[in-house]
Amino acid sequence: MSELDTFTFYPLRMDPKTKELSSIEPTRALDNELTALNTLHRTLQNIEGGAPVPPPPIPVNPKRTANVNKLRDSGNADFRKGRYAEAIKFYTLGLQMALTRPVWEPPQLVHEEVATLYANRAQAHMATQNWPEGAVDAEASVEAKKTGNAKAWWRRGKCLLEMGRLEEAQEWVRRGLEMEGEEHDLLGLRVEIQSRLDKAAETL
Repeated sequence: MSELDTFTFYPLRMDPKTKELSSIEPTRALDNELTALNTLHRTLQNIEGGAPVPPPPIPVNPKRTANVNKLRDSGNADFRKGRYAEAIKFYTLGLQMALTRPVWEPPQLVHEEVATLYANRAQAHMATQNWPEGAVDAEASVEAKKTGNAKAWWRRGKCLLEMGRLEEAQEWVRRGLEMEGEEHDLLGLRVEIQSRLDKAAETL
């Protein structure tokens, strides 16, 4: 019979202040186990009162990341060549891959990938003067990443302006400036929208 087949009861006591355990009937082996346990307990107490315990590593599939980046880069290459329909296809494939990441992967990674791909696809739609689709994609980009995403704020505002939705464009740019600060392109777009509003008021 192995020692794993038996159970031995050892009477223990706990210090009410330190919560350390000791044996009423000590043996060398038991004392060694209790010493290790008490040391671990003190270590955990110190961590709780001081530096936080680092989170466990979150696995990320490097192949999926590489594929998303490759699709984005392919879309960018086609965009630079003026092949906007092809660029949109690559951005769409990249979005599908990013949005279907396993749930255990970091959500911030998904937000970053999605924000970039939506913003790029919005620009491709704008290049073909497809303002409604561009506006939708730019808004989706902002939903994924509200700050540090001035291009997406600007692109939706520009699409709204081109569609003649001036008051909506003005409000959108105001919100964008609140999130991004005095960003140059957004400031310029605000001036452009106000000029269009002033002209519209003159014709009334």
